[in-house]
Amino acid sequence: MDLHLTRPGVVVPSRIDPRGLSGPTPGQARGPAWARVGPARYRPAGAPDTVTQRIVDADAGLPDGSAPTGWAALHWQGARWFDGLAADGTPLPIPVAVGDRHAKRRRAGVRVSEDWLFPGDVTVVDGLPITVPVRSVTYEARVARDEIGALRAIELAAYDDLVSVAELRAYTSHLVSRPGKKRLESALEIADENVWSPMEVVMRRFWQRCHERPLLCNQPVFDLAGHHLFTPDLLDPEAGVAGEYDGSVHEAGRRRSQDLDRTELTRRLGIEVVTMMGGAGEQRRFQHRLDGAYQRAGSGPRAWTIEQPDWWVDTSTVARRRALSPADRERWLAHRRTGQNGREIA
Repeated sequence: MDLHLTRPGVVVPSRIDPRGLSGPTPGQARGPAWARVGPARYRPAGAPDTVTQRIVDADAGLPDGSAPTGWAALHWQGARWFDGLAADGTPLPIPVAVGDRHAKRRRAGVRVSEDWLFPGDVTVVDGLPITVPVRSVTYEARVARDEIGALRAIELAAYDDLVSVAELRAYTSHLVSRPGKKRLESALEIADENVWSPMEVVMRRFWQRCHERPLLCNQPVFDLAGHHLFTPDLLDPEAGVAGEYDGSVHEAGRRRSQDLDRTELTRRLGIEVVTMMGGAGEQRRFQHRLDGAYQRAGSGPRAWTIEQPDWWVDTSTVARRRALSPADRERWLAHRRTGQNGREIA
């Protein structure tokens, strides 16, 4: 299919044109100035090799009705945490859905899915056909290697309010005999719509394997007069144990000073805060710190509460965030324009 993109910064691959007007001539296509990116599709070799360009390249020459899906469709729609990179920094293949009416064709850098597409599964954004968010997320969760991967697909798409858990459950109910459906359903049972970063998913599930406790994600904590004190990544409200993922940004001077201030605050409140960091062997050390926190957690009178005062606006669900006005989104969600661990960089 031919694309007519309206998004700046990307190049639409061309067919060969013997006259050289709308695309390269056969001779030019064989030269170094043009790169072949799809069946009979070429683009200038000097075009920036961005994630969005790779998505456009993958779409070039697909049969009508096909579309990028999974993380690529979510990235095209501005989803923050879907950057197209594996854990080691290498580019992920672009997942494309061709439906069950087309033969699967191997292409370098492209992962082709022949799962059937429902009517309405494909939409057009800035001129590029992509699958709608519920289809993109359920696909990404179904092909994930493990529970963490499936949860990340769901919860990090909910971060940008592209999908809600209820919408995903409704869509999943129509998937019959799809590979990975059980993993998807299991992830939806425990998914949370208020996760702010990928490592929060890892920390929460590891915590719950060590101590099977109900945990609240990014739950604001207040003093008894209704003043906001802090918002930990995770909170066990019954035990009074909170968890934070500490990325490299926390080593910066001002950020580190703020963290120390918060440590002093939580000690006075009687909340035990446990920190998880990156690196080899960290899970074992985190478990040791977590066990100690539960042993120290007090049962006396509390100077804090999670009951929200009247002036506070709850943004813990997709539905609540979608209902915010643009001005309220700027006021109540600005803190989520953040660094690696989901906290604002000063």
